[in-house]
Amino acid sequence: MEALQVIAVVVAAFGTAALSAVAGFGGGALLLPVFVTVLGTRDAIAVLTVAQLASNGSRVWFNRHEVDRRLVGIFALGAVPAAVAGAMLFATAPLPALTRLIGVFLLVMVAWRRWKPHAARLDDRAFATVGAASGFGSALVGSVGPMVAPFFLARGLLKGAYIGTEAASAVVMHLTKLVVFGAAAVLTASNAVIGLALAPASTAGAWAGKKIVDRLPSHVFVIVVEIGLITSGLLLAITGG
Repeated sequence: MEALQVIAVVVAAFGTAALSAVAGFGGGALLLPVFVTVLGTRDAIAVLTVAQLASNGSRVWFNRHEVDRRLVGIFALGAVPAAVAGAMLFATAPLPALTRLIGVFLLVMVAWRRWKPHAARLDDRAFATVGAASGFGSALVGSVGPMVAPFFLARGLLKGAYIGTEAASAVVMHLTKLVVFGAAAVLTASNAVIGLALAPASTAGAWAGKKIVDRLPSHVFVIVVEIGLITSGLLLAITGG
């Protein structure tokens, strides 16, 4: 990469990590177009997985005392096997079409939450199904964090509890994907180095976002989340990754 591209990617990693630390999602969705422009779609997904592992891991650490570990376990029951299946299909999947589909889904979810604010609350079995859909989709399009936001919010999680729990669930998915990507030679040494090089910027962004979210009133927090959902949904639906 050229110097200006490196600077742009580092700034994007910091900014989107800060956004994710405030809203609990959106970093991967907004980083994906940047990475695709610089690296191409296939390499972008692999690098994004490494970068998001660092970003989500940082959010877990900064909110570790508020993580709902039981809910993470339920999510993982569906997410892990589905992420394996999705990662195995990654090489031949129609990524632009899937990315647009997720974008449309995000916009529908915001409208649904406003129409029936409590309709998205799911029991444990259904929540594991959300994990499965998320794991499969994340393996194919890099990041589906916004897709699960309404379901975590519907469980009554707010601020640090929501940020940390959603991030811990994402860590499970990203670790699973990296194992499969590595075995399938999708994750190369150069991609891993690029992703790891972005870790300091992602960690710094997560720290800055944590400082912001601690000062946000709950009602403002939910508005920030929904604005992020709309932004991510429009971005994904229009660009198609």
